[in-house]
This record gives sequence, structure tokens and C-alpha cells, in this order.
Amino acid sequence: MAVTDGPDPASILEMALHVAELWRYPVKSLAGERLTTAFLAPDGIVGDRLVVVAGPEGVRTSRRQHRLLGLRGTLDAQGRALINGHAWDSEEALRLVQDAAGDDAWLEEAHETNRFDILPLLVATDGAVAAFGRDVRRLRPNILIGGVDGMAEIDWPGGTLRIGDVVISIDSRRTRCPMTTVDPDTLERDPEVLRDIGRRFNGRLALNAGVIHGGVLREGDLASIVEQPDGIRTVLREQVLQRPAGFIDERLVECARLGHSVQPEVAKVRP
Repeated sequence: MAVTDGPDPASILEMALHVAELWRYPVKSLAGERLTTAFLAPDGIVGDRLVVVAGPEGVRTSRRQHRLLGLRGTLDAQGRALINGHAWDSEEALRLVQDAAGDDAWLEEAHETNRFDILPLLVATDGAVAAFGRDVRRLRPNILIGGVDGMAEIDWPGGTLRIGDVVISIDSRRTRCPMTTVDPDTLERDPEVLRDIGRRFNGRLALNAGVIHGGVLREGDLASIVEQPDGIRTVLREQVLQRPAGFIDERLVECARLGHSVQPEVAKVRP
């Protein structure tokens, strides 16, 4: 499906673009949690990448410490990040992370420079996942759009994804890393997966994206992809991690309505 100047009702009905899955990763590089409803704020899905695993060299990820993907990050009822059910700043969580990532690893609250690798959202499409032929969890998307023909996502960069009142800027295709080689269930690594992505997809699958206008997302919501106004991507890159005055209060109100809190306690857990 090509990007158009505006939504064509007939083609949208035919394609039936919709939100197929929603994912959140409260602890960066750990397995995440699938959601039926999510609130999208200017800095991404609320509760996403709140905590990182760190070491003396900086952020420590599952690109090299693949066993981190065997741990699962979730949120509790108060919006605090959990690791396999343990509070992220607990000794139990620290032991689990050190077992997976080394004795010199620790956990700390994410900040602007280490929370996201590129932009706050990763959007995948079911057509590309089908072409990939493997578990979507290997791609770690936040949003999976269903009803997409084949590799139509190749044409989406520079477009705007609209889901109800939510407006998402599609910036570029994501260059994939060794995380894709790890089986999400067995943790077995298969280097052929990344080589296959290189051969068949020029090394890129799914889409880097940012938030133009946030709101509530639900599985099953209808979606459309349209041409993006000139200059939006430049503004997005400059402002993607900036929080305008009053933003936190507005998000707190919305999160309270959805039964979530916003940030984990500011803390660092070190050995």
C-alpha cells in the first residue's frame, strides 16, 4: 500500500488496517508485556523503558547479554516496573539481572540519553512479519498494525499513522541487531536470522516512529496511513524527548483514569 495524500475510505475498508497488538517493555532489553489498551504520551507508551540494565561501560543490553531476554518486565498496579514479579529496585530483581548480565550489572532509572535507541516507538506490520516468517517478539514492536499487504511498510517512512485521535510520525525503517537472533522462548541464538534479514530486507524491518498527538490506543482500533506535512519529522527529532510545561500533570490525569502511575521511584540499585 502506497502512502497517499489522504485516507481513501474504500482502500482503508479493503485493507482493514487496525491495531493488531500493543507491547510495552518496562525494563529495557528484557521481555515485555502485551497490552490490550495503552496510553500514548509524547515520549512513547506510558510505562515503556522506565528502567535500564547498566554496567561500568554504560547501558547493558541483550545485544550482547542475550539471557536478559529470559527475564520479563511488567508494571504493577501502581505503575512500578517489575522483573519476574519482583520490584525492579529489589535485591531479588538485582540477582536475576546479575545472573543474566554479569555480577557487575545493576539497575537504574532510565533517562533521556539511554531510554530509547532511536525514537520512542517501533511500529511493525503484519505483512512484514509474515514475510519475516518468525515470531513477532523477535522484532520487539510497540505497535503491530494488521491488515497490511506484504512489505508495504517500505513505503511508509515520511507518512503519518492515524489511529483515532492518535497521530504517529513514521520516520524510517529500523536497522536490525542481534536481538532478533534470540528465540524468545528457548533463548537459543541463530545467527542465520540476522543474515536472512540482511539478504531479504536490506537489514531493516519495522519502523522507527514518534508521537505527534497522543491518546489511548486499543487492540482492534482502525488505522490509516497518510502523507505527512512537510517539516514534521524535523520538529519531531528536535522535540521527541522534550516535555512541554504542564505535560506531566496532563499525563498523570490520563494515567489515573487508566489505572496507571507514571514513573518508578528515582533510585539506583547497585551490588
